Amino acid sequence: MSMLDQNEIDSLMAAVSDEGGFDQSSQISIFSRSRKDLDNIEVRQYDFKRPERVSKDQMMALETLHEAFARNFGASLSGFLRTIVEVRVAACEQMTYGEFVSGLPNPTSYNLIQTDKLEGQMCLEISPLIIYPIIDRLLGGTNQDLFIPQRPMTPIEQRLISNVLGRGLTALSEAWSSVQELEFKIVAHESNPQLVQIVPPNEVVMVIGLEMRMSSRAGTMNLCIPYNVIEPVMDDLSSQSWFAINRSDNDTSSEDRIVENLDQSGVSASVALANTTITLKELSELSVGDLVVTTHNAKEPAVIYIEGEPKFLAEVGQHRNNRAVRVKRAIQKGERIVE
Repeated sequence: MSMLDQNEIDSLMAAVSDEGGFDQSSQISIFSRSRKDLDNIEVRQYDFKRPERVSKDQMMALETLHEAFARNFGASLSGFLRTIVEVRVAACEQMTYGEFVSGLPNPTSYNLIQTDKLEGQMCLEISPLIIYPIIDRLLGGTNQDLFIPQRPMTPIEQRLISNVLGRGLTALSEAWSSVQELEFKIVAHESNPQLVQIVPPNEVVMVIGLEMRMSSRAGTMNLCIPYNVIEPVMDDLSSQSWFAINRSDNDTSSEDRIVENLDQSGVSASVALANTTITLKELSELSVGDLVVTTHNAKEPAVIYIEGEPKFLAEVGQHRNNRAVRVKRAIQKGERIVE
């Protein structure tokens, strides 16, 4: 075995103690099959623990695609729950499946989604902070002083929330129709995300984080898409595809859907025969048989109010022994109505 003398040891120690250590610039060699000039090639750091397998254009396309999903889903929920529900994309990033699961609460609403044309499963997670207010709304509650239980959902609660999930999958299919016609369905439910492993923990997944807001309540919804599931359609997620998605937003499908949901909404209607003004003393002295005189002629039409706004003029009469009004015409915008 050869030994180093003192001079060689001192030379090594001096090289190590130098500010830059060994001159690594002269040690770097780049090997490539191509014969191009590699003098000006750009070298970037790559973390094998968090590989980025999706390009920026494709991530932008995914974000734009699911912004359309968020708008459609929010409009559908607003008509279903009879209140304003806002859904927006808060984040769109790629990470490993282990990182995604570790950041989820337990218990939560964890749903496995499968499509007919792609292999593998996706995940849709909805926070209990918005799940239970939706359930309370479906059961006629007001969400005031609502307690959020820390437990898995009961079968009845799961059945109620399945109507919401069904509308979400419909909106998701419509959003993906610009890339490929896909039909999504829920194949399993779970409350503990740690018990579900659809891909290995180090597998790359795309996570679309959405924020749901209903009245004073807000919560998150996360859609987890493994890369190996949508790999067959990743070539379609180019800059042209998300431009096409923007163009598809100009069609009338969203408008028709909103109109259809509004058609099922209830409104209050009332008819004013006449209006007058009396003093509080006269009101307190009213009794059965007294007459209240108005300036409204009995032959003049009555006014139909929709949600407190005058909309139609009508004739007062009877229909099958019931009091009724017959609409004569609509009140024009800016028209002055004598009440």
